[in-house]
Amino acid sequence: MNIRNSAKAIIISGDKLLLTKNKDAEGYFYLFPGGGQEHGETIHNALIRECMEEIGVNIEIGELLHIREYIGKNHEHSAFDFHVHQVEYYFVCHVIDDLNNDQAPTNPDSHQVGIEWVHIDDFQDYRIYPKELSQYIKKYSKNEKAPVYLGDIN
Repeated sequence: MNIRNSAKAIIISGDKLLLTKNKDAEGYFYLFPGGGQEHGETIHNALIRECMEEIGVNIEIGELLHIREYIGKNHEHSAFDFHVHQVEYYFVCHVIDDLNNDQAPTNPDSHQVGIEWVHIDDFQDYRIYPKELSQYIKKYSKNEKAPVYLGDIN
């Protein structure tokens, strides 16, 4: 089995976070924009490509904020994620383009139905994955310290 690298964007404007909005049988859920690194691609280039594909904008990549592992067999989605082992790199990013530029995502994920700015104080009202990352985003927004490596969380 392989371990997959994934790059994710933490895009904050004021007190809101930009997430992809997705839908499954349980309803809406939200993910950080980004995705898998391809062979021969740097992690930064993967994140730039994935943000264009999922949110339709160019980004500027800042600091690496968190590293999260997802070992599927250890979580509630183990029935279909049992063999998944992914390492995700979460970078603070800024949108270069105007989000109202009428450029649609070029290759949204299969469950993706849009994008949405979510108020940081309202995270508990949303199904956001990874769930535990929300507490660290709140800390970051308040300039509080948090670990870089978060371990196997969901």
